[in-house]
Amino acid sequence: MRQTLIRTLFLMSGFFFVLLGIIGLLLPLVPTTPFLLVAAFCFSRSSERLHQYLLNHRWFGHYIRDWEEHGVIPLKAKLFASGMMLLMISYPLLFLNFHPGLKTAAAATVIIALWYVWRKPSKRPLSTTTKSEHPLK
Repeated sequence: MRQTLIRTLFLMSGFFFVLLGIIGLLLPLVPTTPFLLVAAFCFSRSSERLHQYLLNHRWFGHYIRDWEEHGVIPLKAKLFASGMMLLMISYPLLFLNFHPGLKTAAAATVIIALWYVWRKPSKRPLSTTTKSEHPLK
């Protein structure tokens, strides 16, 4: 009973995050990929068929596979995410009169997020081949 409830919650969460990802396709400042990554995680815990659908999707499946297999965040995504984070945090920090502690917490959150994004690889690691697989030998 408990296992079924947990699977159902993951399944419902997966659909919710897919919906947020679709909204992100339509609205310019809402991200898509993070929501689809979370959806893939939820589906991996609830529905192998839906998880495989996301992994094999022709537009964003390779991003999800690269993340799941190697923790890869493409350079374009890093640049876009960094720009959006800095843009979104700059207005409140510079022009709104918030408590200094809130500004510090917001800035620290963005710095931690930027550190996390930029410490991830931008490309898949080179595959290792054995001598028998090497094309020139």
